Amino acid sequence: MPKVVFEKKDHIAYVTINRPERLNACDFETYQQLAEIWQEFQDDSALRVGILTGAGERGFCAGSDIKANYVDRAEGEPPNTLFPVLLNLTKPIIAAINGHANGGGLEQALACDIRVAAEHAQFGLGEVRLGWLPGGGGTQRLPRLIPLGRALEMLYTGNRIGADEALRLGLVDHVVPMDRLMSTCQAIATEICKSAPLAVQKIKQAALRGLDMPLADGLKLERELFNFLMETEDSREGARAFAEKRAPQWQGK
Repeated sequence: MPKVVFEKKDHIAYVTINRPERLNACDFETYQQLAEIWQEFQDDSALRVGILTGAGERGFCAGSDIKANYVDRAEGEPPNTLFPVLLNLTKPIIAAINGHANGGGLEQALACDIRVAAEHAQFGLGEVRLGWLPGGGGTQRLPRLIPLGRALEMLYTGNRIGADEALRLGLVDHVVPMDRLMSTCQAIATEICKSAPLAVQKIKQAALRGLDMPLADGLKLERELFNFLMETEDSREGARAFAEKRAPQWQGK
């Protein structure tokens, strides 16, 4: 049985961590498979949006598999290539959080662009209780997303919060019943797929890189990307389709 399931349909990539017996906790092999799959997603021009979830209804991803990775493993820790791959993705990913999102699982969700949670989902970064700190971006992404004090409280204590609190803080963007989780994510992905794929990618670049820039530099980057898009075939197709009152046929170039 594969530890990660990768499916492609209608420009959407479906990536499912497939270790439900471990609440979809990731051993090193799972992290490596995820890195390879997301790189394939990035390189496949037919794919425009990804949806990440976990198998079953109890766990999105409970983080690293502590027993497999750090107790039973005889050799040293291999490099985790997943988070560098996620950092460099230009296409949007939606997290369908169907249960526990802890440690490296929450860090994977934080690396996504849009987060949709089932009502029973739980969120935490418990590495501090092991004498560690979150090593997949948790100390950097969480304080950028929610109020600093609440982020530090979660990081210092390792305590978990529920879906409603996560929504109030802005950690997730939607909370829905479990039976509507995937359909909600699919609806968002389908709406994104109606947009020009290069424009979506450049918007992601402008918005996320701009967060770390002074406003003047961010506006300069925005103008550069705007000028780039205005020279693309999709830009011309979008204008023609608007004038002709029809749906555009995007080529991604």
